[in-house]
Amino acid sequence: MTTQELPFPGLAGVPTNEGPQNRKEYTSDQEVRWCPGCGDYAVLAAVQGFLPELGLRRENIVFVSGIGCSSRFPYYLDTYGMHSIHGRAPAIATGIATSREDISVWVVTGDGDALSIGGNHLIHAMRRNVNMTILLFNNRIYGLTKGQYSPTSEAGKITKSTPVGSVDHPFNPVSLALGAEASFVARTIDSDRKHLTSVLSAAAAHRGTALVEIYQNCPIFNDGAFDAVKDADTKADAIIPLVHGEPIRFGALGEDGLGTKGVARDDAGGGVKVVAGDDPAVLVHDAHNPDPTVAFSLSRLTDAGVLHQAPIGIFRSVARPTYDDGAREQIATAAAGQDDHSAALASLIAGKDTWTVL
Repeated sequence: MTTQELPFPGLAGVPTNEGPQNRKEYTSDQEVRWCPGCGDYAVLAAVQGFLPELGLRRENIVFVSGIGCSSRFPYYLDTYGMHSIHGRAPAIATGIATSREDISVWVVTGDGDALSIGGNHLIHAMRRNVNMTILLFNNRIYGLTKGQYSPTSEAGKITKSTPVGSVDHPFNPVSLALGAEASFVARTIDSDRKHLTSVLSAAAAHRGTALVEIYQNCPIFNDGAFDAVKDADTKADAIIPLVHGEPIRFGALGEDGLGTKGVARDDAGGGVKVVAGDDPAVLVHDAHNPDPTVAFSLSRLTDAGVLHQAPIGIFRSVARPTYDDGAREQIATAAAGQDDHSAALASLIAGKDTWTVL
């Protein structure tokens, strides 16, 4: 048995597998039950194809889900898994990650599960920077319960629960994650297998909480919600690619082979704005900037209404101490009696209000 080496430092301490693996080994014998055309199929295929690249033993991988269409995910993977409680997957995953350093912990959740009843658990997992990768499937609707509006549905959305239009203002999941100072935040698209896999790889390589929002189409209750970033006629103007170290340019290609539009700082508004691609003020993307201010400004380019444009890629990837590493270190130090608190703890445990039971 060996421990994980690069290119996945985020999985340090997790035992690796002896010999190569393939997708079939990560595919369970359960019948996949999603609606025909659901974006979940594409994400499942990408994950099943990607997991062998980690080189881990299947028994050292666990997928934890909450409640929703996406939360059936653990059934379809031949790893350990838990179909847990509505909105509480991050809390359960925190317990696993803290108690078992030898486990690669993944959370699969949806926009309703994560951002409504589970909102509090999600933000604190990111704030604490627990070693886990969270895949947030965002279809901007409640699919399992048949089409009610969700925390990411646009204002005015007509659904079964809002027959004259939603009056709620929606969450922007990436903005929320950056506001909670998550150390890794990314966005990708279910139908872009290459990009999805590259983001999953980067998320797995990260030590700490990695939040990946996945635009995922629901063909039954919210079909076409992401047409702007998927349609061949519109996606060049709708997708703003974020690549660390490269200028943030998009749109139709210019003579220099780069997009004719760009993103620059907006000195008047304090955020960012769209400018001409050849503008010298075009920003060079820095995903490793410890200050999340620019990343947050980029996240605000996404419409809160009907989606017209969206930055796609890794917004932020920075290193900072993790909750579970810190907790294990405290326990080890106390057990070894190497700090001033150890004696006090021992005195408390073995104090006068104790009994010996024979």
